[in-house]
Parts: sequence; structure tokens; C-alpha cells
Amino acid sequence: MKDEKIVQFVSFETTLDSEEFIAKWEQYRRSVNSNLDFTLQQSEKNDKFRYIAQHRSVGGEFKFTFTKAVKSSHTPEVGIKEKQAGGYSILQLERTNDAHKDESKIFVFLTDATTDLDVYRQFTAHTKLNIYEAYYENCQYAYILEFFMKDKFVAELLEQLKQYDGAEIGMFKECTLQVA
Repeated sequence: MKDEKIVQFVSFETTLDSEEFIAKWEQYRRSVNSNLDFTLQQSEKNDKFRYIAQHRSVGGEFKFTFTKAVKSSHTPEVGIKEKQAGGYSILQLERTNDAHKDESKIFVFLTDATTDLDVYRQFTAHTKLNIYEAYYENCQYAYILEFFMKDKFVAELLEQLKQYDGAEIGMFKECTLQVA
């Protein structure tokens, strides 16, 4: 029996700037709790940064915990909120590599399992679309859609997506990480 590839989505929200967060991320991703096949992307809104990590694994082998470092009385508390969206199977995969320098990703998070995905598939004129379906019952979303497109087409897609209720939308750029 072939194991199914599962993509775990973990989001982080923080007021730390990108450089500070990535330094923390580098520290924790090297822990024994982290796998190496991941993509980290960032979005900024109102002086808050949001990050989404996509961890790819086979079956149920995912283990990641963004643990807090031991705190001394001289070290202020670092404000990073972690939220696990859950594990998702790949329903549609049009893009297997990460975004290029002149591209953005738009994530659409759908909670309704009865959503007609064909509505979202029609927006693929200038995009590639990956669709992830909840693998576990306790996933935060029923579907996560990942649109890849050239930066010049982002505004057009966002306008089209805003016409549909029940979708949480976020635009993300990939983070540049140090090579281990």
C-alpha cells in the first residue's frame, strides 16, 4: 500500500519583523520536532506579520512544534501565536515548485465542505492552482486553495475572489531562509 502525501499547514502571527521571526524559525526548524520538506511564506498587514508553513510528509509522520526557548528573567516574552490548520491531502496539483521571485501566492481558506470548487477553478487564466482537502476530521478548513500567479495579475484575482462569501483570503510571498 502506497502512503499518501499529506501537507500540514501551520500559521504564525507575530509583531516581530521578518528578520527576527526568521531567526526564531531557523532555530526551531532544526529541532528534532521538524521535518525538512517545507515552504514558509509571509504576509504583512497593519504592522502584523503572518506566516504559513507548509510541511510535506507521507502519511501521519508529521511532527513539528514551535517550542518556546527557555526564558530568563532578562529576556522579554516573544509574541508568536502558532495555529495548526491540520493535515491535508492533495486534491489537485498544478504547481509542484515554489513561487518565483516575480510571483505571489494567494491562499483561500474554505470552511464549507460543500463548496463548489469549480467556481475557483475558473480563475486559472493566469494562475496555477493547487487544492488541498482536509485529511483529518479536526482540520480547521475543509479546503485550502493555493493560487500561483505573476505579481501583475494579483489585483485582478483578488477582485474576483472577493465576490465569494465564506472564503478567507491571504496574499503571501515566500521567505528567504538560510540553507542549513
